Amino acid sequence: MARDPIPTRTATRADAAAVAGVLARAFVADPVMAYLFPDAASRVQRLQRFYDLIVRAEADPADWTIAGDDAAATIWRPPGKGSVPTATMLRLAWPMLRAFGSGLPRALRLQALLDVHHPAEPHWYLAFAGCVPEQQGRGFGGAAIRAKLAAVDAARLPAGLETATETNLGLYGALGFRVTGRFDFAPGQPMWTMWREAVR
Repeated sequence: MARDPIPTRTATRADAAAVAGVLARAFVADPVMAYLFPDAASRVQRLQRFYDLIVRAEADPADWTIAGDDAAATIWRPPGKGSVPTATMLRLAWPMLRAFGSGLPRALRLQALLDVHHPAEPHWYLAFAGCVPEQQGRGFGGAAIRAKLAAVDAARLPAGLETATETNLGLYGALGFRVTGRFDFAPGQPMWTMWREAVR
């Protein structure tokens, strides 16, 4: 028997706390977040601060998607807006310091590295996609991503992302992304860049 489709919806500002909470829980074991927040004991708290900051910095909640009952969430950035503007970064300087603490230099180096590897071609950028641990492997993350890809395809635009989790390559590959590069975000810590061509 086929399973019922996973419900998805476009988020609103009222969903900011839910989106931040989903992503904070989803990324506890992520290699990049372990690099940015090496103290496992405080990582959950710092991730919550970090994602609270992210949703404050993102311009349009219409580019966020939620799947299931807050099981998974994505944050996309539209063409030409792959990075948070400098003015926004300056406005949030104190909350950033609170979120990262002594890890702020690592975060700034990582952002600079991502900017170097970010494609110049206009595209939709999947900045964050995550599923809460107890719901992983049930299709919620894929459903959240596909929901936005439908609009990306309708606009005839490509999409890009990075991942530091090798097991995610298969998921993204099934969604039409292909690996376009690999670099180390820290010594011995690889990250893959992926690209999905526009539908013609």
